[in-house]
Amino acid sequence: MRYRALFAAAALIFACNTLAEDDDLGNLSANPYSPDSTSNPYGAGNPYKPNSINNPYGKYGSKYSPNSVNNPYATETPKLYDSEGNYRGKLSSNKYDPESVSNPYGKYGSPYSPDSINNPYGAGSPYSPDSPNNPYGTGLKIVGEDQHNDDSNPYSYEPPDYSFSNDPDRSYEVDEYEPYDFGTDLSDSNDSRKTDYDYDWEN
Repeated sequence: MRYRALFAAAALIFACNTLAEDDDLGNLSANPYSPDSTSNPYGAGNPYKPNSINNPYGKYGSKYSPNSVNNPYATETPKLYDSEGNYRGKLSSNKYDPESVSNPYGKYGSPYSPDSINNPYGAGSPYSPDSPNNPYGTGLKIVGEDQHNDDSNPYSYEPPDYSFSNDPDRSYEVDEYEPYDFGTDLSDSNDSRKTDYDYDWEN
């Protein structure tokens, strides 16, 4: 029994570590040596990793996936954050999404916007440690759509509310039943009070 419990605990730890690794998209960075950099082909940029943006068959790299940075029509793409938690737009090739870094007229894609990674004097400065254009920096954290629901902090997570009171489709009302007469003969099939309690235990 003790060995069975130890085996179950080991399996749980392995599953948690695997899940954490799969959810990590790494950093958008030009640093080829950092293990978290998408420019490192042996790190976060490994094209064989399931969640790598460089995997042409993965969720975030396929040109057909609605979450892919390479799909020019995708709108649910990963988001970028600097080390202080500032939002830097969506990592996307969609030129029409207002939050896309590929939109030349958007806040996060214009070469004139201070919040754009395409501005060499703003968020895209090659001298800024958070800049994806700095070959020696850490780059910007890439956060997938299913990793959190708080744009202000990529490391926070607010669990969903599963209470029935907030779901109109799952609200329940208690019906009022007439008092039960214990003298009633339930063998009468016409008795409306003969419900699911009349169960044939022989079948």
